[in-house]
Amino acid sequence: MEEQKTFVPSCFAGEKLTEDQPMAKKSGQSFVMSTYRTKIAGHGRLITVTWCKNLLAHGLSISIEGSSAGEDEHSCKVELKPWSFWRKQGSKCFQINGKPVDIFWDLKLAKFSSDPEPQGDYYVVIISDEEVTLHLGNMKKEAYRRTGARPSLLEAVLVSRKEHIFGKKRFTTKAKFDNKGAVHDISIEYTSINGVFSELDDPEMVVRVDGHLVMQVNHLQWNFRGNENINIDKVPVEVFWDVHDWLFSPGLRHALFIFKPCSSLQRSLSSSSSSSSLCSSSQLSSDFCLYIYAWKLE
Repeated sequence: MEEQKTFVPSCFAGEKLTEDQPMAKKSGQSFVMSTYRTKIAGHGRLITVTWCKNLLAHGLSISIEGSSAGEDEHSCKVELKPWSFWRKQGSKCFQINGKPVDIFWDLKLAKFSSDPEPQGDYYVVIISDEEVTLHLGNMKKEAYRRTGARPSLLEAVLVSRKEHIFGKKRFTTKAKFDNKGAVHDISIEYTSINGVFSELDDPEMVVRVDGHLVMQVNHLQWNFRGNENINIDKVPVEVFWDVHDWLFSPGLRHALFIFKPCSSLQRSLSSSSSSSSLCSSSQLSSDFCLYIYAWKLE
């Protein structure tokens, strides 16, 4: 499996983060990054939305891809401190290819849990050509009333989602693998005799979806990298894992998991093929991927 480079967002004002000092390694900080493809200023562009959390505040960062002509990306950052109220609602306007693009947000009543991303009572919208090209949150009526924009005929497509999760032996998240399907609870569990790798230990890993066991990897010290096919809502999903650093690297370390659902075309091709793989490696670049960076705490 090809190694994935960890993206490091700059969600918090005045906080410089580099590849040599990634956010996820800072105690108490985590983030969720979602990338969407939609139409902005007359062209298809990628929008990256990052929610960050540290010990004192939440943060929101939005980046809009520039043009192929070398235009810089456009970004908007919001820091949500408990004692600061005014930054929780606002807007920002860009000029992209000579056209106005607006970002509106209302996070005054947003409900946060232990996750970086709010659970409800908020909205974040991006307006281009007087259309809502991206809408996040459950306050859709309030968003349309405030902006006066109309819905876009083309919905934004979620391209990828990257999450950094901290835990000792269990790492949980929620994910949706089909636009018409349900949101599922995903749990990755690591078990060992002594809690650390040793010659006498024989660690294993299991993956559960909605509490049901869907994958089990024994003798993890020999099978620390691999892939396996599972089914979620009758959708074949290929799971890749790399837990090498869990077993063989000292200190705070992370494993990487990739959940890649097959498209309808891939399913039809695989059903008519004699190949045992539901998703061949050459087909893993165009559709949604879920990346989970599971940081193991001692």
